[in-house]
Amino acid sequence: MSRAYWLLKSEPDTWSWEQQVARGVQGEAWSGVRNFQARNFLRAMKKGDRGFFYHSNIQRAIVGTVEIVREAYPDHTAEAGDWSMVDVVALEALKTPVTLVMAKADPALSKMVLVNNTRLSVQPVTADEWRRVCALGGLKARA
Repeated sequence: MSRAYWLLKSEPDTWSWEQQVARGVQGEAWSGVRNFQARNFLRAMKKGDRGFFYHSNIQRAIVGTVEIVREAYPDHTAEAGDWSMVDVVALEALKTPVTLVMAKADPALSKMVLVNNTRLSVQPVTADEWRRVCALGGLKARA
C-alpha cells in the first residue's frame, strides 16, 4: 500500500500551526473547504496519508507536517451542499519554513500544484516534492 501526500492551506489568523499542534493526538477536523476540486482531494485521502500544513496569505509558507487520522466524512460546518472534511494530527514543524517564494525558485518544485495554482486550498503533492520540501525545511522525509 502506497502513502499519498497532500498540502492543506489555512489562514494562520483563523487556524494556525500552533493551534493544530495544541490539539495533540486528538487532532482536528479539516473543515470549511468549499471548492469542489479541493473537496474531492479530501475524499481521496486515506488514513495514514501525510500532508504539509501551509500558512496562506500572511506567511505563505509550509510550516509543518500532519497525518490524516480519519478519512472523509460529512462536514458539519456546511449549511448546504455535499461537503466533506478529514481529521488531521500535527506531526512535526519544519525547522525552516518553506515559503512560496522558495518553492517557486526551486526547479525541482516547478510542477508542484502550489507553485502553479496558489489558490487551491487542498492539493496533492508527489513523493518527490514531499522529499524535496522536507529537505528544504530541514526534516528527514519519513516514508
